Amino acid sequence: MPTKKQNKLSITEIRRAIKNLPQTTFGISVPELRKLARGIARTDYKYFVENNPNDTFELQLLHAFVIGYAKDDIRTLLRYFKAFVPFADSWGLTDSLCQNFKIARKHPQEVWNFIMRYKNSKKEFESRIVAVMLLSHYLTDEYIDRVLDVLNNLNTDDYYSQMGVAWALATVVGKYPQKGMDFLRSKTCQLDASTRQKTVQKIQESFRVSTHIKEEFTK
Repeated sequence: MPTKKQNKLSITEIRRAIKNLPQTTFGISVPELRKLARGIARTDYKYFVENNPNDTFELQLLHAFVIGYAKDDIRTLLRYFKAFVPFADSWGLTDSLCQNFKIARKHPQEVWNFIMRYKNSKKEFESRIVAVMLLSHYLTDEYIDRVLDVLNNLNTDDYYSQMGVAWALATVVGKYPQKGMDFLRSKTCQLDASTRQKTVQKIQESFRVSTHIKEEFTK
């Protein structure tokens, strides 16, 4: 029977595996990184996340995927999520981290409490993390009103935080069209002009939003 030590993938082995993955114009293909992440998550994933130097984009993206695929108690996974937040400094990393953290759907309140720690952040990608976590896991009847309230007050001083809020609101309009439209037309909506413009743009681009609703936003 293999020992715990034998189940570990060393950082050297992981680097070698990454180096040997097929290359694309933008680097290693995401499907190949996902495949490697699933393998790490099935072994001793803690060894990887605690020793990964995160000194290349590929290792950072792999790290984000591993956190999402790992099976563990929610407190442990949230601790690793929190430790990775400072490295999530691009839309690709924030979105991969958030969208793959599907365990949030099994522990909605505990994860909600965790991400609310970042709702007042003035950091561009921390604000985006909140927005993407909300659109990915909290567009439900139970949370939708709270989601809108948080999105209405998130920092949108920077481009990627603006786009995160815009994307989230466009997704709200797709799933809850009347509620989303009522919010955007209400006097309580605090979106700045740039974020509102980006929201309308995202609504127009969305396949989830009906033609009728899109026409409403062109009037």
